Amino acid sequence: MSHLATEAPRAPTVWLVGAGPGDPELLTVKALRAIRRATVLLVDDLVGDAVLRYARRSTRVVRVGKRGGCQSTPQAFIQQLMLREAQAGERVVRLKGGDPFVFGRGGEEAEFLRAQGVQVEVVNGITSGLAAATALQVPLTHRKHAHGVILVTGHPRSDDTGLHWPTLAAAAAQGLTLVIYMSVATAAEVQSGLLHSLPASTPVAVVQHASLPQQRHAIGTLGGLVSMIEQHGLGSPAIILVGDVLRCLQQVADIEPAMDPCIEHSARRA
Repeated sequence: MSHLATEAPRAPTVWLVGAGPGDPELLTVKALRAIRRATVLLVDDLVGDAVLRYARRSTRVVRVGKRGGCQSTPQAFIQQLMLREAQAGERVVRLKGGDPFVFGRGGEEAEFLRAQGVQVEVVNGITSGLAAATALQVPLTHRKHAHGVILVTGHPRSDDTGLHWPTLAAAAAQGLTLVIYMSVATAAEVQSGLLHSLPASTPVAVVQHASLPQQRHAIGTLGGLVSMIEQHGLGSPAIILVGDVLRCLQQVADIEPAMDPCIEHSARRA
């Protein structure tokens, strides 16, 4: 007498997927596969339509915008929505700009879902800090200029005192590149704090909309950071890069050799 094996019911699963900095060609193959399989996509504000074109027509797309300085969908609501849809048997993909585990609140969401018995699969994406450096054709690390990288946010929680910028400046002075997310609105505080341990001549760059056709950037010095942002009208989403690794721009910038590209240069991507 034969016995039919019965499969245990599969636990509900949510995929936390990084959509990268915006250019759809920078999606990973694994991210693309997850998007195509999704029946429900919960999409952050910074994920563009060019990425969503890979979703099936039958997929339900729910926009749950999260952007600093703007009205945002409450995080608790997003988490409950993911839970409800997963428990209903949907293939849920939480699609985030950049990487879900780099200032994407993916850690909070994974903790919540796992506590509710939901499996979590994470798909990494290219974080915007890396894309910003690549947009300038400079590395984040360099054997001559930068021995490491620090990723920080300039947008602290409302109940948080924020970072101690003089301490970060001291680390940068030891040969580390600072990659500062969500910091345009707090640029004056960032600049003031970093000047405690870094010279005003330290190279900085601000990259807005990294990897997208509307990408813009400006390059200057720490002493002129705030005025540079104002002069060029740069805003969110943008990354601020700080460190000597930007001196590599001297080798790739299309400017007169006598001009120091780490002092004054700005460009609009063609």
